[in-house]
Amino acid sequence: MRIGELARTTGTTTRALRYYEEQGLLRPDRSTNGYRSYGEGAVRVVANIRLLLAAGLTTDDLRLLNGCLRDELTGSHACADPNPKIEVFEQRLALLQSRIDELAAVRDQLLARLSDLRGQPARPGRPHCPSTAPRTGHATAA
Repeated sequence: MRIGELARTTGTTTRALRYYEEQGLLRPDRSTNGYRSYGEGAVRVVANIRLLLAAGLTTDDLRLLNGCLRDELTGSHACADPNPKIEVFEQRLALLQSRIDELAAVRDQLLARLSDLRGQPARPGRPHCPSTAPRTGHATAA
C-alpha cells in the first residue's frame, strides 16, 4: 500500500509516517518510481508506535524496541532479547509515576487553596471538586 492509504488505515498523517521513517521506526520499500510501498505489517507497526508514544515513550526508546514494533504488544508476544526492552519500560514507568505523583501534589495544593478561599477545611487527595465541574447552563431549583 502507498503512504496515503497507510495514513488513512491507521488514522495518522502522511507527515507522521514520514517522521517515523526518518526516525528509523518504519521502513517502506521503494518502487522504481520512488514511491513508498508498505506491506500489511506496517499497519501494526504504526499502531504500536502510536500506542507507545502516547504511553510516554520517546522515538529514541522506540528505536531500542524496534524489533518488537512488528509484534502484537498486548497479550503474549515474543521479542528477541527482552532485557534492553525491559529496562526501557521500567525507566518510562518510573518517569510516568513521578509525573503522576507531581500532578497529585499540585492537585492537592490547588484543592487546599480552593478550600481556603471558600473557608472550608482542606480535603487532600480528593479526586475532583464538584463545584468546579463544567456547568450545563441549566438552572436548578433551590
